[in-house]
Amino acid sequence: MSYLDDPRVLFAAERTLLAWNRTAVGLITLGFVIERFGLFLTAMDMANTPGQRDFSFFIGMALIALASLLSLVSIVQFRRVVRRLSEQEIPPGYALWCGTAANLTLAILGVLLIVYLVRGFG
Repeated sequence: MSYLDDPRVLFAAERTLLAWNRTAVGLITLGFVIERFGLFLTAMDMANTPGQRDFSFFIGMALIALASLLSLVSIVQFRRVVRRLSEQEIPPGYALWCGTAANLTLAILGVLLIVYLVRGFG
C-alpha cells in the first residue's frame, strides 16, 4: 500500500502500462515483417533452403505471441498497482479503464493476427 497520497504515482503506473503497449506494438510489427519477409523470399525465389519460409513464419508468430502475452501481463501488473493505491492518489472521475482497454485490445488483435496468418500459411 502506498502512503504518498500523490496522484503522480497513478500516472507513473499508467505511463508504464502505455510503454508496454508501445513495446507490444513494436514486437507485433517486427513479427509481422519477419513473417512476411519469408513469404517475400519464397515469392522472389530467393530462399536458399527449403525450411527458410517456415523458420521466418515461426519466428514472426513467436514475436506476435510474445507481444500479446506482454500486453496481458502489463494489464495484470497495472491492476495490482492500482489496487494498492489510496483514494487520494486516484483523481475523482479518472477513467482507469482506458489504458487497460488499449492493452487488452492489442492482445486480442495480436491473437487474431496469429490466427489469420496461420490459416493463410501453407
